[in-house]
Formats: sequence, C-alpha cells, structure tokens
Amino acid sequence: MIYLKEIKVDIKKRDGILYVTDNAETAQALQREGKAVLIYLHRGNAGQDFSRFLFAVEDPEELEPAYAERVYRRLQGLPWNILETPRCLIRETTTADVEDFYRIYSHPAITKYMEGLYPEVEQEKQYVREYIEKVYTFYGFGVWTVVEKESGAVIGRAGLSYREGFEDPELGFIIGVPWQRRGYAWEVCRAILGYAAAVLEFTKVQALVETENTASLKLCEKLGFYRDSRVVLNGKKYDLLFAAGLSPNRPFP
Repeated sequence: MIYLKEIKVDIKKRDGILYVTDNAETAQALQREGKAVLIYLHRGNAGQDFSRFLFAVEDPEELEPAYAERVYRRLQGLPWNILETPRCLIRETTTADVEDFYRIYSHPAITKYMEGLYPEVEQEKQYVREYIEKVYTFYGFGVWTVVEKESGAVIGRAGLSYREGFEDPELGFIIGVPWQRRGYAWEVCRAILGYAAAVLEFTKVQALVETENTASLKLCEKLGFYRDSRVVLNGKKYDLLFAAGLSPNRPFP
C-alpha cells in the first residue's frame, strides 16, 4: 500500500502543498509535475531508488511545521527566512537580490576591505544559484541577505561561512553606505551570533578583519569578540578574533 500525505504549508498568506510519499514512482511523478516531495523512508521501501530526492523523513506523523515549510521552500526555490531583528529581516539570498548588491558594492568604501562582485551580473547570479544549491542546502546556513523591514529594501549581507584553511565558522557582514551609522550592523550581527549558538549550536565563531579596518574592529569588540592573533593572507594583514561567551543562552530576537 502506497503512503501519500499532503501537508499544507503557509507561505506568505497562501497555502503550498508538500507531498510525503514512500513510493519512488509516485514521488517521481509528483516531481515531474513540479510538486514539492518529501520521502518517507522505512524498512518496506529500502530497495527503492530515492537518490534524486533531497529530503527524507523516518516518521512523517511527527513532522514539525517549521521543517515542512523549509523543505517546501527549498524544493520550490523560495528563500528561507532565517530570523528577524526589530528593524531587519535576515533571509537567504536570491538571484533577485543581485541588482541591489551591485548598487551597494558600487560605493568605493564597500570594496576597500572586501572582495567585489563578478564583472557581469549574470556571472553573479550563477554564483548565487550554485551557492543556494551547494552551500545553503548542504550546510543549512551561509551568508544571507539583510532587508530593512520598514522599506523592504535590501541593505546588506551578513551570515556565517567557512574560510579555507580555518576550522571555525566565520561571521561576515556588510551594510550599504546609505544605512551605515544607524546601528544596523550591530543589530544584525548580534542576532546572528545568538542564532549561531542557540540554533546551529556553534560554540565558537571567528571574525577575520583587516588591521586597518577600525570600524569593523570596533564593532567586533562591541559584539564581544577578542583578538587571538594576527595573520597574513594574500599579502594583507588581518586580526583573527573569536566571539567570547558563545552559548545556547546568548539572546537573539
């Protein structure tokens, strides 16, 4: 007997349907129709081929609504909403954000201490597509988009990522020049550190800041980072910092 269940998912005040099934043929048929499909794995279907499906569950009756929503969003190409602060929404990046990124990065102050975007817009969009597929889907976190809730404007990027050659996740952030000096960076980064501890269960987060970038160093100090050492990467000097007191009790909105 084939197991097939429909789960309603509330997406922006409209319902989406996540289909849960234990049958490979049924799942493939639904997938061909563009449906979001979650596989129910059990002993009875151990010999079936579910290799083309990203998500599976062993007890569909205990499926949490938040997880069902995130599975639906991933399979339908919708960004995950990560968290909110009093003034900002932090969500996954989409290709629609790229035009806003180019406007933010066009100010010389932004690229003074960080790498710029690809020369062509389509190159950056392709990078975002691959980032969603390979980073968000695999790790469940990454560098996200920061949206000002009141205006709906994309004002920057912030999040967590792994840097080659380092063991610990790294906090990264950028707020566009028109929104700087308003406390947005502190508000967003403080929330992300709380999320890192309480949700992702990280006990240690690093930051790597160029030694001449005094504004970012002061912000990191305010966030509770301490200087560990100085490193040289590609001919540039950086301060390696670590967040102090990172624990599940660290507050985040």
